[in-house]
Amino acid sequence: MGMSEKIRIALIKRNMSVTDLSKQLGYTSQNLSAKFRRDNFSEKELQEIAEILDCTFEGRLLDKETGEELH
Repeated sequence: MGMSEKIRIALIKRNMSVTDLSKQLGYTSQNLSAKFRRDNFSEKELQEIAEILDCTFEGRLLDKETGEELH
């Protein structure tokens, strides 16, 4: 599941629209919709979106063989 889909699910749970989110981020609806289509968000954007949606964003890399987190 991509980040766009996860964000859409959070929006539904919060009874918010993409337009509501775009306003809070200071983006145009068209710009945010394009990011959703491409599933292209920076880590900073994901942190901002998480804050707006009252969620926690944890970006991390885990080694698939060992399960160890890479720092």
